[in-house]
Amino acid sequence: KKKIPSTNQVLLGRETPKHYGITSPISLAQAKEADLVLTHRLTEALKPYGVFEEELELQRRIHVLGKLNTLVKEWIRDVSETKNLPASVIETVGGKIFTFGSYRLGVHTKGADIDALCVAPRHVERTDFFSSFLDKLKEQEEVKDLRAVEEAFVPVIKLSFDSIEIDILFARLALQTIPENLDLRDDGLLKNLDIRCIRSLNGCRVTDEILHLVPNIENFRLTLRTIKLWAKRRNIYSNILGFLGGVSWAMLVARTCQEWPNPVLLKQPEDCNLNLPVWDPRVTPSDRYHLMPIITPAYPQQNSTYNVSASTRAVMVDEFKQGLAITDEILQSKAEWSKLFEAPNFFQKYKHYIVLLASAPTEKQHLEWVGLVESKIRILVGNLEKNEFITLAHVNPQSFPGPKEKEVSTMWVIGVIFKKMEASENLNVDLTIDIQSFTDTVYRQAMNSKMFEADMKIQAMHVKRRQLHQLLPNLVMPKRRKVRHHSTEGLRQMNDSSLDLSLDSDNSMSVPSPTAMPATVPTSTPVKCGPLGPPPSPLAAAADQPEAPAVKRPGSPMQEERKRFKSDAEVFNL
Repeated sequence: KKKIPSTNQVLLGRETPKHYGITSPISLAQAKEADLVLTHRLTEALKPYGVFEEELELQRRIHVLGKLNTLVKEWIRDVSETKNLPASVIETVGGKIFTFGSYRLGVHTKGADIDALCVAPRHVERTDFFSSFLDKLKEQEEVKDLRAVEEAFVPVIKLSFDSIEIDILFARLALQTIPENLDLRDDGLLKNLDIRCIRSLNGCRVTDEILHLVPNIENFRLTLRTIKLWAKRRNIYSNILGFLGGVSWAMLVARTCQEWPNPVLLKQPEDCNLNLPVWDPRVTPSDRYHLMPIITPAYPQQNSTYNVSASTRAVMVDEFKQGLAITDEILQSKAEWSKLFEAPNFFQKYKHYIVLLASAPTEKQHLEWVGLVESKIRILVGNLEKNEFITLAHVNPQSFPGPKEKEVSTMWVIGVIFKKMEASENLNVDLTIDIQSFTDTVYRQAMNSKMFEADMKIQAMHVKRRQLHQLLPNLVMPKRRKVRHHSTEGLRQMNDSSLDLSLDSDNSMSVPSPTAMPATVPTSTPVKCGPLGPPPSPLAAAADQPEAPAVKRPGSPMQEERKRFKSDAEVFNL
């Protein structure tokens, strides 16, 4: 309903602007001609990166979603008939596909997937969704790569529909029918729902709230496209690895970050008296340890950045500062927008790197294994951050195909900065426990979820900057024309040529698969050389300094227990 302006407002020739957010706007001034010119230049600078989808492709997405919506309605009618509902109810039972994420926000890129939510009435069970609806999808010619992930934190069906990747969540509402004009922002819909349905609804509710909390949606979309491209180019776009994901970047764009490091809020939190857990550091002690809170606007309010670590925050803050400096140059006509999207050279940034490799015998096993390993890499980063000799552990969100051998593998690269120790010329840093704890966690979860298969492996390697070109794809790190041989002083049994694409190196470390051990204890597994490598020897990262007596971290029971594996330990000599 349109608000009718008051008499005073009419006499003054203006309406009182709508107030958005929790503070007053920074400025209400209209755009100047120079601002419009810069906006046009920005739009042109974005085009080469494929952030705008062609109209034909957009229409194809709409067509596919229409087909999917029809399938949902047909399926719900079928389920209703099976459960002997009255014919009058079946005719109006409804059911609907909602979208959320980048597609719903209107900022999806070419070839991006679609996040969707299937909303069903109360008589349709989650088991129906993962059985009869899954069967219905199998019957569709356009559907490929269909798989159900029923045990996930947010259960999902993944598929490719007419070559468009779609993730479908499910929510069963406490309603007899699902009307076409249903507004999922209504907090009353959450009453009497199980937690999985609430989690599934959260994506749509948050996305819709964001769109209702910005004054100019088109300006918001252009800005968000810009920020997302910048974040991806600068390698700080990944929720799972401890950076920010799409919804967090959207909320930062919707709410200028003048309030940071205080929590970023788009609106004041509401209490709907439904006794659902919400982010509140006054009530929940663990919430106090979140490093960069960005709070979702829909009830129940959650922190979208709980994965952010000290290292990922430090990297992002540095990128924010650089991005601001470049933007200032653009506004002063000292640079073009293209400078903002220049990609950094991650592989020249650090002296030391840890290369993590996950491998499995088949493509199908590899797909599951890589997903699990990637979801736990933040645990490894956290372990490294706690090491008293490490200042920063920066994981690159981009993964890379591993060596082409019999197994299918994926690599991730973590840049590491060690603290400078003034009192020591040389320092040995033992990372055995840090990495072993990470691999134990991955193997344990794989076995508990009955996903583990023989020959699923994790390998960790220390690589110095000058050796990276031998492990990474040519597009990322081209091989040097000449292989320079360096002194092996402090770098035991390893030189530049010892790292080839077979990973046949004495600084390769694979954690044996736990099939031969009790399912409860992969914790005592020694860290050993890879099966293709030479006999076990310490993995060392050495500075060009004379070798000195090792300076170890304070001993722990687990460390003492592993002393007998010292010849296999992962040791960095600095």
